[in-house]
Amino acid sequence: MGNNQIDTARDSEAVRVEEGGAALNNGGLPESSDMYNITVRNCDLYYGDFQALKSVSIDIEEREVTALIGPSGCGKSTFIKTLNRMNDLVEGCRITGEILIGGRDIYAKSTDVTLLRKNAGMVFQKPNPFPMSIYDNIAFAPRTFGIKKKIELDVIVESSLKHAGLWLEVKDRLKKNAMGLSGGQQQRLCIARALAADPKILLMDEPTSALDPISTGRIEELINELKTEYTIVIVTHNMQQATRISDKTAFFLLGEIIEYGTTESIFSMPKDKRTENYITGRFG
Repeated sequence: MGNNQIDTARDSEAVRVEEGGAALNNGGLPESSDMYNITVRNCDLYYGDFQALKSVSIDIEEREVTALIGPSGCGKSTFIKTLNRMNDLVEGCRITGEILIGGRDIYAKSTDVTLLRKNAGMVFQKPNPFPMSIYDNIAFAPRTFGIKKKIELDVIVESSLKHAGLWLEVKDRLKKNAMGLSGGQQQRLCIARALAADPKILLMDEPTSALDPISTGRIEELINELKTEYTIVIVTHNMQQATRISDKTAFFLLGEIIEYGTTESIFSMPKDKRTENYITGRFG
C-alpha cells in the first residue's frame, strides 16, 4: 500500500461494530495467534481538509500493553480507531500510509472489515452495555457469528465473565438487565463482551476515566492479567495509570508521535523536551 491513498469511505456500509473477536481466519489476515503485532508506517489521516494524524509510525508488540498519552485533541483516539477501521464510518475521512497486523495490510480490499473489528475489539470511555440481560450482552457476538447451542454459549458467557473478574458478582443474576449494574461493573461487562469471541487485540479508549478509584483499580488489575493473552493498546490521560500498567508508552502531540519507548524510559529519561514538559505538568 505504501503511500497510496486509502479511501476509508469505500467500505462504509452499515456494519455493526461489535467489541470483540475471533481469530482472523479469512479476509487476508493472519491465522496464527502468534502474529498480532501491529506495524504502522507514515500514517496520515484527514477529516476533510483537517489533518488529524501526521506521518505516524510505530511498532506495537504482541502481548504487551502500549499506552498512548498526550493532551486532549492530539490524535490518540483517532489513531486507535485506525487499528480496527472505525474511522471508515466517518464521512470524509481518508488515510495514507501503511497499517499492518501480523504483516498483513488491514486496509487491503481483500480484508474482511467485520472480522477485523471482531478481532480487534474496542472498549470505550463510557460503559455502553446493550439494553438486554447480562447473559445476552456476552452472548451477542458469539450468536452473531454462528454459535447457537446454549451449552456452548453458557461456557463462553461464564469464561468471559471470569476473565473480566465479574463472574462471582453476577452469576446469580445473568438474566437481569445489564443496565442495573454499577458503572465499574458495566465497564467490566463491556470488557467481557469484547472477550466473548476470543480476540487477540484489545483497544481501550480511556476505559477508566468515568470510573471511581476502586473500579479503576479493578480494571487496571484486569489489564495486567489480560496482557499475557492479548495485545492491548490503551488511551489514557492518567499518567500514573500509564506507569502502572503499560510496557511501552507513546506521547502524541498535535497529531504526531513525539516520543515512543519503554514506559520506564519515557517517564524517567524522556529524550524530547516536549515529552518532559508534558509528563511534569508544564503543559497539557
